[in-house]
Amino acid sequence: MDDPDLKDRAAAATLAGPEQLGGGLYRYERYRVSLADHSDAFSRDVVRVGGVVVLIPVDLARDEVVLIREFRLGAHLALDQGDLLELPAGRVERGEEPIVAAHRECEEEIGVAPQRLVPIFSMMPSPGMSDEHMTFFLAMVDATKVPERAGAAHEQEDIRPMRIPIDRALQALASGAMHYGAAVVGLQWLALNRARLPEIAAKAAP
Repeated sequence: MDDPDLKDRAAAATLAGPEQLGGGLYRYERYRVSLADHSDAFSRDVVRVGGVVVLIPVDLARDEVVLIREFRLGAHLALDQGDLLELPAGRVERGEEPIVAAHRECEEEIGVAPQRLVPIFSMMPSPGMSDEHMTFFLAMVDATKVPERAGAAHEQEDIRPMRIPIDRALQALASGAMHYGAAVVGLQWLALNRARLPEIAAKAAP
């Protein structure tokens, strides 16, 4: 049974706005926020990212997980380590179901279609500054079909998929070698649920 004191819940908030502050791929907005239990209104800025899908592509027959490498400007600026290890991920388009987006992103980012997709959990990586909402999927794949390069040309993606033994990926996770939040969380889920992967995969229709 859910514990109501340990559960996200709706806020008694009134918003004024948004004021458009800028934008490129994502809109950057400012709202004036009034809370029922707070005497003064205050301003908050938000980057409107929206829905995102993240894939944990696993080849059960070969005990492998497929990771990708891609350049990320934020990591380059913050850590001088812009060539990040990631799990494949991408935006959910307006009106699109997350599982449809997950199928598309799997093909685009690792070059193979998933044999099965199972939604496993969701999270918000940075709700203090963005409305990004990630839905994670376990994707069963044939890793032998993964190419050396992938990515959508119209999105100017240069993605390098990597077939990695699950043991090796989890060792890298434990060593602190990765900084991409979705990869850290996704591989932690994989470590916790590794023994149950056939059972979890069986829950999805092909």
